[in-house]
Amino acid sequence: MIGHIVNRMKQAGRRMGCRSGFKAGLVAALLAPLVAGPALAAPCGNDAAGFDAWMRDFRQQAVSQGISPAALRPLDGVTYDTKVISLDRNQKHFKMSFEEFSRNRISKGRIAKGKQMLQRYASALAQIERRYGVPGPILVAIWGMETDYGANIGNMPILRSLSTLSYDCRRSDFFTPQLLDALRIYQRGDLTLDEMRGAWAGEIGQTQFLASSYVKFAVDFDGDGRADLVRSPTDVLASTANYLRGYGWRAGAGWGPGEPNYQALLGWNKAEVYARTLGVFAGMLTQ
Repeated sequence: MIGHIVNRMKQAGRRMGCRSGFKAGLVAALLAPLVAGPALAAPCGNDAAGFDAWMRDFRQQAVSQGISPAALRPLDGVTYDTKVISLDRNQKHFKMSFEEFSRNRISKGRIAKGKQMLQRYASALAQIERRYGVPGPILVAIWGMETDYGANIGNMPILRSLSTLSYDCRRSDFFTPQLLDALRIYQRGDLTLDEMRGAWAGEIGQTQFLASSYVKFAVDFDGDGRADLVRSPTDVLASTANYLRGYGWRAGAGWGPGEPNYQALLGWNKAEVYARTLGVFAGMLTQ
């Protein structure tokens, strides 16, 4: 095939009266992709065997997308995490009934503390509702269900979890952008490396944002110069409201099944049992 292309190019060169130097350069340019070919990225994998090779290629990809060498240093020495893979394969809440799930997530203690949080952050929540249209009970219910109001945000290294899930073949296309966005969060200074610890799937902060949602929806509501979803409750609540608005939340509309804002809750978590439980919990906070 290559010889055929060369002969065709020579014939075209004679017809065009091209100089030999031009012909040689044109032939070389056309043949280069055929001879050398693009370098293939290391493939995903289902065990630790190819993780290091994948990571080397990922780092090159990250640099090409604007991640600095300094921001990539936290990936030095990161290893494949079998615990993360095990947890990914065993997401039981998608299999629970609504009754079982809601019974596990809504407790008297969680309701009592939620009401306290509504009072403690009443001023901030009123400002947030004016700006984003999302009422306080929904935001506080999410906060309580996700991390018990910031008490249990998780302690797994986010970059290790996301590296493992990005390499894993099951959802590599979904998690690789998450890993890139986690590095962007670190690079722009929103969180320190020590603060980038969370749940097994790389969820960050007091309402468990995925990295892509953090980059897209996190806001600096307290005015300290960074969107901090780990240590700033007002940033957490405002960012959660901004997220729901981004998924179509309509101010003043209902949030139960069949109502306008139910789809926004499914944008937060696609499990029907979660969205329904969240709506019930929010209603209990106003009683």
